[in-house]
Amino acid sequence: MKLGSEGGTLPPWRHPAFRTGAREMMSIAPGISAWGLVTGVAMVKALGVPLSLLMSMVVFAGSAQLAALPLIAAGAPVWVVWATALCVNLRFVIFSAQWRPYFAHLPLVQRLRLGYFTADLNYVLFMKRFREPRPSAEQLPYFWGGVSLNWCAWQIPSVAGILLGERVPTHWGLGFAGTLALLGLMNTLLSDRATWVAAAVAGCAAVAAYALPLRLNIVVAIAAAVAMGLLMEQLPRQRRSA
Repeated sequence: MKLGSEGGTLPPWRHPAFRTGAREMMSIAPGISAWGLVTGVAMVKALGVPLSLLMSMVVFAGSAQLAALPLIAAGAPVWVVWATALCVNLRFVIFSAQWRPYFAHLPLVQRLRLGYFTADLNYVLFMKRFREPRPSAEQLPYFWGGVSLNWCAWQIPSVAGILLGERVPTHWGLGFAGTLALLGLMNTLLSDRATWVAAAVAGCAAVAAYALPLRLNIVVAIAAAVAMGLLMEQLPRQRRSA
């Protein structure tokens, strides 16, 4: 893979920005690995080894996997599983819109490849480093450095959890460890008032709708958080127009 006209013919992994992206992701990798291990154990207990390996490699979306697994295990209708996974991953629509000024000039196949490797914290680190929405030569190598380490930090522990999941006793409480990992990752995304309010609303909605069947309280919480986030973004604009 080449950088194209903006970056010459230097492969991304040989560009200094590749190492920078990997180095900045390194401090987050332990939390991602813990989450991947827990997800692997949860998958193999619900789906078995072959389907778990396939899901880990194809889906590559930890929150969607954890949301869908209880529904699959409970025998929920396919549309409920798909709707839940779609709602959980709606944030990636926002991520792709934010990344458009940086990568829209790339070929479609290359953009699809970037989309597969895209992850929450890669988005956060990328936007912190490149605040100006215009393409530059170091952006693609930086992206690949971060997502390469992120993919390995997820997949290796996830596969280990799948292969060793039957030997991991339930009383070890790995599910709680996964919850702690998710909380740690979530806290890195709470960067302003709007995200804090949306997270609080999502938590309250999830608890209030807990009695709903098939874990539909997750869908309710996501819808409430998205609605509150959009409302928080619109209020300053309305005040300025007034």
